[in-house]
Amino acid sequence: MGPEGSPLDVKPDGEGLTLEQVAQVAREGARVVLPQKARRRMADSRRALEGMLRAGETVYGANTGFGKLADTRIEPEKTEELQRRLVLSHAAGLGEPLPAEVVRAAMLLRLNTFAKGHSAVRVALAETLVRMLNAPVTPYVHSIGSLGASGDLAPLSEIALLVQGRGLAMAEDGRAVDGRRALLGAGIEPLKLASREGLGLINGTQVMTAAGALALLDLEHLLKAELVTTAVVADALGAQRSAYDKRVFEARPHPGAVRSADALRRMLKGGDLDHSLPKSLQDAYSIRCAPQIIGASLDAAAFARRTFEVELNSATDNPLMFPEDGEQVSGGNFHGEPVAQALDLLSIAIADLATLSERHTNRLLNPALSGMPSFLASEPGLDSGLMMAQYTAAALVEELRALARPATVDSASTSADQEDHVSLGMHSALKARRGVELLRNVVAIELVSGIQALDFRAPKRPAAGVAEVYNLVRRIVPFYNDDRPLNDDLMRVTELLRIGEVVRVAEARVGPL
Repeated sequence: MGPEGSPLDVKPDGEGLTLEQVAQVAREGARVVLPQKARRRMADSRRALEGMLRAGETVYGANTGFGKLADTRIEPEKTEELQRRLVLSHAAGLGEPLPAEVVRAAMLLRLNTFAKGHSAVRVALAETLVRMLNAPVTPYVHSIGSLGASGDLAPLSEIALLVQGRGLAMAEDGRAVDGRRALLGAGIEPLKLASREGLGLINGTQVMTAAGALALLDLEHLLKAELVTTAVVADALGAQRSAYDKRVFEARPHPGAVRSADALRRMLKGGDLDHSLPKSLQDAYSIRCAPQIIGASLDAAAFARRTFEVELNSATDNPLMFPEDGEQVSGGNFHGEPVAQALDLLSIAIADLATLSERHTNRLLNPALSGMPSFLASEPGLDSGLMMAQYTAAALVEELRALARPATVDSASTSADQEDHVSLGMHSALKARRGVELLRNVVAIELVSGIQALDFRAPKRPAAGVAEVYNLVRRIVPFYNDDRPLNDDLMRVTELLRIGEVVRVAEARVGPL
């Protein structure tokens, strides 16, 4: 294998990293190889910094203090000690540890920033991160402490600790273990940080971006699952297909709505449940307007994806080194506002999707709305059917509504008012991540209810795409004809959604959604 690795390797060059590659490294353990052009940029950047320091120039974070202490000059012989102390003092996080996948993604993103050649760190530092990712040796990083400007200082400091052989690493079972021992056990020598490298490791948006990017990928898949599940519900309720007519969406062509209507038309092709229940001329909004509602969330996710694609391949240091000009420039690229606002929008979209999903469940379980037995019970009264599933959905929706409140409308002033506006992007990221997990539960409840309803519509046949999903779910969850603990059923279907099986079988029948 050559120095550039194999085609399957992820090669962070500061320009072309994708969300999917982040997931490959963070979740699947894909190998990371540092390209030669990234090495050259980093070396050029480092030489420029060292030249400035030899010339006695003032370089923030290399021979000055930090934040409010930026005007305090540090003696040349203490610049390495400055980096060590910076990392130690900023590792102040608390709370539950971040999942290993988030930490690994953050390490990759920081590496990709270095590859742009504006961070003025040594190639040796980047190589240490590469070895840690490939070993793997994952830092144990606490989830609370970042305000999203100046970037994710506290959590990135815990990564920086482990680079030096300090702090903690995360074992495969999630336990905290001695960091130095973990490094040495993987054959990785701890690195002594040179001037500015402590700041280079901790000054950026990489943790919030990592958590948010993985949440976005999960949400994009879950949006497809909600389209599939909405088709199951619409079929079970005998929804009027005219609401999804292509011409309706050509008259108002929001991309997400167009895509949603197309998916529903294909999912609902065939069968004989259309118009099979007595109803008014128009279906309720949660059914009739489903493409518009889900489509708005698809458009929100598309906006977030564009934001993340920029952020993944951006330099977020301060100052930024421009070696071709021989200059360093102080700015504010460490501020997480673009990422934070996108993540807040995702949390709003998640809550909206959950509200729609719960209303679908309610329509199926309410005999006045569905024309089927109360709570889809075999013997209403003797057994309660799926009554309590809707309670759980409602409880989940309430939590999601609380999570939907934007973090970015708040701020906190820190560092003696030098940092007087912060993004709270890490809060936005953790809310979005939690929101995706809860939404998956809400959709599982909707899907279990829709599949149960289809059994009451026999012998009429569901649409072809819907039938594929029905068969999948019924292989692991039998018809609910006697009271049993519902949480077992719901957890099984939640897992089907998590591993992508629901979308897979639907797309195998009707094509990409």
